[in-house]
Formats: sequence, structure tokens, C-alpha cells
Amino acid sequence: MREVRRAVYRPVREGNALEDTVARLVQTIRLGVVAPGESLPAERELAALYAVSRDTVREAIRELADTGYLVRRRGRYGGTFVADPLPQPPDPGQVDPAQLDDVLGLRRVLEAGAARAAASRALDAAQRDELWARYEAVAAASEPDYRRLDTLLHLAITEAAGIPSLMALAAENRAQVNAWLDTFPLLPRNIDHANIQHEHIVTAILAGRADAAEAAVLDHLAGTEALLRGFLA
Repeated sequence: MREVRRAVYRPVREGNALEDTVARLVQTIRLGVVAPGESLPAERELAALYAVSRDTVREAIRELADTGYLVRRRGRYGGTFVADPLPQPPDPGQVDPAQLDDVLGLRRVLEAGAARAAASRALDAAQRDELWARYEAVAAASEPDYRRLDTLLHLAITEAAGIPSLMALAAENRAQVNAWLDTFPLLPRNIDHANIQHEHIVTAILAGRADAAEAAVLDHLAGTEALLRGFLA
């Protein structure tokens, strides 16, 4: 998942360094790049990756620790860890339909295009193994890990497209989708159906069937959109 990490650990914009650093750390948590209970990179490394000062990183971490997303530990095995469990997100109330349409419309374009591009490439053995391993991890996931591993599968498909600049867009989009998904419970039958769809997507990509891969992604996203609209709209 090198490109996923590169997308979330990239320099922030000048002018709003603190706010952008906080947002990038939240994105890292929401995407499951660092799982609950795991540690973030050291402050020095984060400062270099985000191209900000260590004071900015330290302040961003303090903000997220105060809200319960991060835990700081001292000592030999200390560091900054993602909270386990994460705090429950608030009820989003009525989501702006225009914003929902915008985010979900962009998701269709990004993820369907990524699947088509991935299926059109000659993936090497490592890339093929990575995709299948990500699918198997989601299929076997426990309920607490499901959404994190589902996210990493979708981002692995985007990475397999071989378009580096696409990853940052997909990561930002998925972080917003996850913020909404986390406001309502997992539905067991939906998980079973989603896992069947995941298999269709991955097998189509590995078989080089671009049309089938794109169609399978759009079918899969339609189900998620129906749930989001049902719970949020």
C-alpha cells in the first residue's frame, strides 16, 4: 500500500498548516492506514512527511488526543497511538443532499475508472497477490475490522490503476464516505452481499476484463449509496 501511504503522508498546504495536519491525521485514521491500537510515525518523521514544523505536528496530535482519537504514551514503548476503540462519531443529522450527490458522484468516477484502469494493465505477480490478499482479508474480517479492511481493498484497487495522482483524490473521497458510514451500524446481510461483489470486482481485474470490472464496481457502489441515502438523506 505504498501509494496509499504516500497519499496520506504528503506535504500540507502553506497557510493552514495546523488545520491541514489535523485533517490529514484524521484521514489516516478514517482510512485505517494506521489501525486502532497501532502507533503513528514519530513526530520527527511526520514533520518531514507533511513539510511542517515538529511544533505543528505536536499541536495537531494534542488536538486529536483531546478529542479521543489519539493516545500518547511515554516510556520505552511510548509514542502516539490511534485510540482503541475510536470515539463514536456524532449523529450527522440531515446531510446536505447536494454534498452527498457530489461526494458519491465523484466516488463513482474515481473508483469505476480505477477498476477499469487496473484491469487494463499487465499487473505483476506482487500486485496480483496484493489485490487477492486484500479481498481475502475483507472476506474474513471480524465486524470491528470490516470497514477498515474494506477501505484498504478499495484503495488497493486504486493503487493497481497505476495513476499516482489518483490516489490522493480517492483517499480524500473515501475518508468522507467513511465519516458517513461510521454513523450507522454494519448490516450482516449487506456485508455478505458486499463480499460477493468484492470477489466479482477483483476477479474481473485479475482476468483483465475492464468492462466487467467497471460494471462490478458500479453495482457495488450503488448498494452503498442506497444505504447512505437511506440513513442520511
